[in-house]
Amino acid sequence: WSPLASGLLTGKYNDGIPEDSRFATNKDFFENTVKQLQSPEGKAKIEKVRKLTTIAEKLGGTVTQLSLAWAAKNPNVSTVILGATKVEQLEDNFGALKLLDKLTPELMEEIEKILDNKPAGPATFGRDR
Repeated sequence: WSPLASGLLTGKYNDGIPEDSRFATNKDFFENTVKQLQSPEGKAKIEKVRKLTTIAEKLGGTVTQLSLAWAAKNPNVSTVILGATKVEQLEDNFGALKLLDKLTPELMEEIEKILDNKPAGPATFGRDR
């Protein structure tokens, strides 16, 4: 439901919390999120974003674009819903379209290895059809 993980997959939190980010400007609301981001698990997530950033740059895009393109290409995702507060963010989001054809099965697998969170498959709810 959050293809950019509340902004984490934009890379803007890789080096801390920017002063103009909503995590900084709405400290009370995002207090738990910031604590999670600063935890060992949060730091591990940021390291994954750094690895994804390297892949995105090799493809000529941003990590935002790679994240959205991955979601659009993923067979377990039916719809990618964009959210933006600035026109520039929407323009960056739409740039994901240029990466779709570059996401080969091999590259998708490389991304899956970095993320290490691939779903086992759709729920069958007890039906084996």
